[in-house]
Amino acid sequence: MPSATRSPHRRRPSAPIAETPVEQRPGEILIWTDGACSGNPGPGGWAAIVVPADDEPPVERSGGERDTTNNRMELTAAIEGLRSLQAGSRVCVITDSQLMLNSMTKWLAGWRRKGWKTASGSPVKNRDLIEALDAEVNRHESLRWHWVRGHEMGASHAHKVLNLRADQLAVEASAAARSAG
Repeated sequence: MPSATRSPHRRRPSAPIAETPVEQRPGEILIWTDGACSGNPGPGGWAAIVVPADDEPPVERSGGERDTTNNRMELTAAIEGLRSLQAGSRVCVITDSQLMLNSMTKWLAGWRRKGWKTASGSPVKNRDLIEALDAEVNRHESLRWHWVRGHEMGASHAHKVLNLRADQLAVEASAAARSAG
């Protein structure tokens, strides 16, 4: 019997990402982000909740598009949250999107080196938004990324109440985009 061969493009399973509560550092602005889409593609919404560094109340921002994807809305949420800040800010972007997290922290440099191609040679999807997000990241003094598992409720997840609120705002913006069409 022939031995099984592995495809050269087969990925190894990765270890699960450990989730830790986000801690706002002194002088740091938090941006909780989320995207939603009704159908994929379909009407979508994004939300960014900006938590200032100075004990001011959070500022909620949201919007939508009639024909988009969930990934585009996730990226747009981070872009719009960062655009709302003055250049030179210290920022932590909190996301439940591993795709956005990995795009910005693991894959971006390789995509540039390979002429915006993925490991399989395909064009990078949403390049326009990834480049726009990278430009926003570079406007700030420092930026760190923090991942949370999304859409979890209950006392043990109270530290993620703004993730749930961002999801609610994104879903509402998606519904508004659907109604506007």
